[in-house]
Amino acid sequence: MGCLGVVVGTVWLHAIRQFLGTPVFLGEIIMIQMHMQQGLSRDARIIRQEVFVEEQGFHHEFDEIDPKAWHLVLYENEQAAGCCRFFSSDQPGVYILGRLAVRKSFRGRQYGEQLVREVEAWLCGRQVKRLALSAQVRVRPFYEKLGFTASGDEYLDEYCPHIHMEKELRE
Repeated sequence: MGCLGVVVGTVWLHAIRQFLGTPVFLGEIIMIQMHMQQGLSRDARIIRQEVFVEEQGFHHEFDEIDPKAWHLVLYENEQAAGCCRFFSSDQPGVYILGRLAVRKSFRGRQYGEQLVREVEAWLCGRQVKRLALSAQVRVRPFYEKLGFTASGDEYLDEYCPHIHMEKELRE
């Protein structure tokens, strides 16, 4: 398992002054770490089980691609918060991104975007020209914001509408 990077940020809630005029820090330090490995990790399995099976009702979440794919897990203060997987497609220069999931208690912190950006950064310089995915239609705007474009007709995957999306990657 390799650590791709550590980002430490300070979240300021607000500052007040005590009786003596001393600034008081009312915030928290949040440490973000990302770990990548080939093959499904325990933490990625737990996140996907929680989000896709228990929350969204999918039955066929784990497949034959998992052992071969690269899996990225984002940790907040050492707690597994989100994950995704990516793997080479049959087309030269094209990778497939999938199974992007962020636990409910960690949503709204742009962790999904951070996961996608980390995958894109890893693929840069590896002669990968495009990143493709099968998006749930309800999250299409999320991927469009990240530069993906939809193509083709919507289709059902376990009774959930999906759309094919792709993004050209820059070297």
